[in-house]
Amino acid sequence: MTREKGHILPDVLAPGLRIVFCGSAAGHKSARIGAYYAGPGNKFWPTLHRVGFTPRLIAPPDYRAVLELGIGLTDLCKTGFGNDVELDPAHDDVAGLLRKIRRYRPRVLAFTAKRPAAVVLRALGAGKKPPAYGLQDATIGATRLFVLTSPSGRAGAFWDEQVWQELVRLAESPSPSRERRSCIQDGVSANGRATTWCSSSKTI
Repeated sequence: MTREKGHILPDVLAPGLRIVFCGSAAGHKSARIGAYYAGPGNKFWPTLHRVGFTPRLIAPPDYRAVLELGIGLTDLCKTGFGNDVELDPAHDDVAGLLRKIRRYRPRVLAFTAKRPAAVVLRALGAGKKPPAYGLQDATIGATRLFVLTSPSGRAGAFWDEQVWQELVRLAESPSPSRERRSCIQDGVSANGRATTWCSSSKTI
């Protein structure tokens, strides 16, 4: 887990994760209490548990626990917070996000809203239109890109849990690429101890 100066929430990242979730930015309550997806009515944590990504319902302040499950967390904008319409696009750190994904090489980068997905896909030259939900044709190296319906309580009209279930199937499906196994020591577990990972990274 890494926290840089000025970041609202620290990144929860380590090499070889099966999935990294990326939102636009921390919401108002998330910024206030220092926890991912903490807003009123946010479906992120209940959905992760219900579709099988986590064996128990994780409370927002315990977000660091996902690292032990092979899951990471980050945002496109690390220095601002608020609803999507309140965010200044100038604060989006596309280059920083791409750099982190290329460094840590998760199997899947899943955007928890269309806005961060659209910004990143444009930067990759993958089209100017808002992306469809689900798996994208573009990749970042060997990392596959997936767009989810937003779990925000403000986006209830667009909610579809089936898209999240499709992500589970993708995360668990065999990869056609070549596998390379490596062990590293990185990150912090929920009890504050360093964690050692032996993970399978994919190369093509």
